[in-house]
Amino acid sequence: MRSLAILGSTGSIGVNTLDVVRAHPERFKVVALTAGKQVEKLAEQCLEFRPSIAVLTKAEDAQLLEKVLAEKNLKLAVLYGESGLLSAVKDSACDTVMAAIVGAAGLLPTLEAAKLGKRVLLANKESLVMSGEIFMNAVQSGGAELLPIDSEHNAIFQCLPPHFSKLIADSKEKQNLGVEEIWLTASGGPFRNTPIEELNRITPDQACAHPNWVMGRKISVDSATMMNKGLEVIEAHWLFALPLQQIRVLIHPQSVVHSMVRYRDGSVIAQLGQPDMRTPIAYGLAWPDRISAGVASLDLMQFSGLHFSEPDLKQFPCLALAFAAAQKGGSAPTALNAANEIAVAAFLEQKIAYLQISQVVEATLNQLENSNPKTIEAVLAVDQEARQIAQQFCKSIVQK
Repeated sequence: MRSLAILGSTGSIGVNTLDVVRAHPERFKVVALTAGKQVEKLAEQCLEFRPSIAVLTKAEDAQLLEKVLAEKNLKLAVLYGESGLLSAVKDSACDTVMAAIVGAAGLLPTLEAAKLGKRVLLANKESLVMSGEIFMNAVQSGGAELLPIDSEHNAIFQCLPPHFSKLIADSKEKQNLGVEEIWLTASGGPFRNTPIEELNRITPDQACAHPNWVMGRKISVDSATMMNKGLEVIEAHWLFALPLQQIRVLIHPQSVVHSMVRYRDGSVIAQLGQPDMRTPIAYGLAWPDRISAGVASLDLMQFSGLHFSEPDLKQFPCLALAFAAAQKGGSAPTALNAANEIAVAAFLEQKIAYLQISQVVEATLNQLENSNPKTIEAVLAVDQEARQIAQQFCKSIVQK
């Protein structure tokens, strides 16, 4: 039985994780649940799964949760803030951490899980985008098991030879395995065919209406702009220790082929399935076993065809910015992520227009001097500086 801490249990990944756990009580025990500010939803989860630790962002929300649980005669440690998240990961009863907190807020607890040698189920791509080298070094030195949960990276993981990503130190041995390229697929979101001149009239609700996947609002906007795919390219670079030249993005509107690997001998191995996050979650939870995820079987007879195309970088300027930041390296990916978080939040609050998301990110990258942070403290300093710059650009847009 695996003992599980779920960071971000009230989000879409967390909810789907608990759905898989619910179906396999003999295999998984929940020992910690964390959320941002959804007290009522976290209380319901605590009452069902009976963890030993629950964490919220703010002290007042933690006090409210403690009161609600006490009325139900449930006693557990209710913590808050960054220290609470770290306590949930450090719990000696926890051997598996689902890292599902969206954005930079998930970096420190996920890094701590890697240092402690836990099985890390990585759904927080920002950990690798912001601090790829630092994070992968922590995985190696801590002896952690790192399993990707993003559907695309999970698909690549399934299509690669066993232990491919553990051969980082032996580039010759890795070369002998014959991997030529990995292809990350992307639906293209709701606006892949929308004329560019119409994009500035896009509303937050329209941007969050993904045609295939059910996700939170921030990641739904990232999917629409394809910034999400750009972040995934950076994540794949670190996860699989491949140069950026060997990582491609393909538009695949049906979201049936989740990603592919092309080999030197001409073979292409793909992972197919329903667009349901419970599949990669179940794979990560039970690896190397396979268990039921509660997902309907894929019926290829329902599809008249599967289509692929190159992304138009004029249609998706955020993807172009992500590629540029990845090539630049250093602090550029950290700044890219920070500026994007600020810009997307401003868009969701209707303070800036849809196309201005990429403008804020680009302006921030142009203003912030690139550096080469070697410590997590330096990474976080870059993150904060980029956020401040992006916020100023957002304010200047609003004032205009």
